[in-house]
Amino acid sequence: MKLDQPLAACDCIIAMGSHDLRVAEHAAQLMLEGWAPLLVCSGGLGRLTRTLWHEAEARKFARIARQMGVPFNHILIEDQSSNTGQNIQFTRDLLESKGCKIRSALLVHKPYMERRSLATALKVWPEIKYHVSSPPGTFLDYPNKDITQEELIHVIVGDFQRILVYPRLGFQVAQDVPQEVMNAYEELVRQGYIRFIVNTKAAGEG
Repeated sequence: MKLDQPLAACDCIIAMGSHDLRVAEHAAQLMLEGWAPLLVCSGGLGRLTRTLWHEAEARKFARIARQMGVPFNHILIEDQSSNTGQNIQFTRDLLESKGCKIRSALLVHKPYMERRSLATALKVWPEIKYHVSSPPGTFLDYPNKDITQEELIHVIVGDFQRILVYPRLGFQVAQDVPQEVMNAYEELVRQGYIRFIVNTKAAGEG
C-alpha cells in the first residue's frame, strides 16, 4: 500500500485530508523544500473526521502549513470533499477555476494510502502525471496518542478492501495484488479487523 516513490518536482502538492495532521506537516515541509510552488489542501469531513472534528480537514491542514512558514498566497483550500475521489475531482475543479495549468501533482497522504490515492487520481484525473509521498516512518512507529495500533489495523484493512472492490465500481484503476498480501488481508478479517470494511452491495466511495 506504500509505494516509496522518489520525490520529483511538480506543479502543485495536493495534501489529501485525513485525521492524521502529520500529513499536513509533511506536505508543508515539501513545499518549503521547493518541490512545488503551490499547495492545495483538500478535505472537508470524511468517514473518520466527521466524528472527531467540526472544522474541515483542509482548513486544519492550511493552518499548519501557514504556521510552518508556507506563504498564504501559495495555498489553496478545497474544503467540500468527503472522500478520496472528491479530493481529486474537487481539487481539479478548483485549480481550473483559478486558471492554474497543472501538468503534474505530488499527492501527499498517509503511508498506507499512497497506492489508493494514486489509483484514484489515475481514474479521476488521468491527464496529468503523479508522484506520491507520505510522512516518513514505519508501521511500528506510526501509532501515536490519537491513533492506536488497533485502530490503525482496522483502517488499513478497510483501505485495502477498497483497493480490491473500487476498480469494479469505477472509482479507481485496478491493482495487482500478490497472493501473500491477500492471505494477510483475509487473516486480519478473520481476526475481526472489519470496522471499516465497506458494504460492497451498497458501496459509496470513501
